[in-house]
Amino acid sequence: MSEIVVVGSMNMDFVVSVERYPQRGETIIGKEFLMSPGGKGANQAATIGNLGGDVTFLAACGKDIFGDQLLTNLKSFGVNVEHVIRCEDTPTGIASITLESKGENRIVVIPGANHRLSVSNIERLAEEIKKAKVVLLQLEIPLETVLRTIEIAYEHNIQVVLDPAPARKLPEEIYAKIDYILPNEGEITQLCAGYNLITEKERINKLLALGVGGILITKGEQGVTYYSTEQTITQPAIQTKVVDTTGAGDIFAGAFVFGLQKGWALEDSIKFATCAAGLSVARQGAQSSIPTFTEVKEALQVMDPSSYQKLFCA
Repeated sequence: MSEIVVVGSMNMDFVVSVERYPQRGETIIGKEFLMSPGGKGANQAATIGNLGGDVTFLAACGKDIFGDQLLTNLKSFGVNVEHVIRCEDTPTGIASITLESKGENRIVVIPGANHRLSVSNIERLAEEIKKAKVVLLQLEIPLETVLRTIEIAYEHNIQVVLDPAPARKLPEEIYAKIDYILPNEGEITQLCAGYNLITEKERINKLLALGVGGILITKGEQGVTYYSTEQTITQPAIQTKVVDTTGAGDIFAGAFVFGLQKGWALEDSIKFATCAAGLSVARQGAQSSIPTFTEVKEALQVMDPSSYQKLFCA
């Protein structure tokens, strides 16, 4: 039994570093190539495990060399992968990532076995979900699987955190069963597509009216802002040299859920997660950029000594 269950995707990332993204029909010479474990769900589970959290990962991958490598890597982070489904006839998912010199990226995902994580799989693994304190999900697996997982968690009073990426319109009734939703600025626009809402404030109010507990909008170098019906919390990003933003949102999500599992105050969980994400963008790759618990503690001590004292010296 784990206190955190992550339900989501796992991919092998193929990262090509370039000075700039090529125009249509153009061939350019790249700088370097990196093959790195990724997938939003796996990145988030690895983050929690690397921070020392108690985490089980529910996912699907192929019975191929990439699946073997991804599972070995997750185990090295302390993630329980005994319930990951191995597919005989579908390959492990992959992501093609083009990384520009300023740290921005463009990503194409081929889901592969990720789309084989079905509702029936979740029903068979429901006992793992029911025992958790927090369930963390994303949208790189079938939507019906995500929705059923949320339903099971809600029925058993388990906190639900959703990273809605890649963003799509969700059934209105599901929002009331989500404690925290973590979109970026573009994703909240896509979540509210069809409502004819002009401003971000209107979109925030719409999701809150639909019943979501709280909204954490990640804004890159501008940090993150939390919105609920009771309060707004703005947390600046830490200052660091940006090398690669791949996986930063996933590391934020994993570190935030780690804080929830620890029972920290919401504001402290947000600060801790912001530190973790800020440290990650100074390194290349997704899982290869995940900081350790000690590294995040040290960054938090510099960023907010009072929070550091409260969390680690009380």
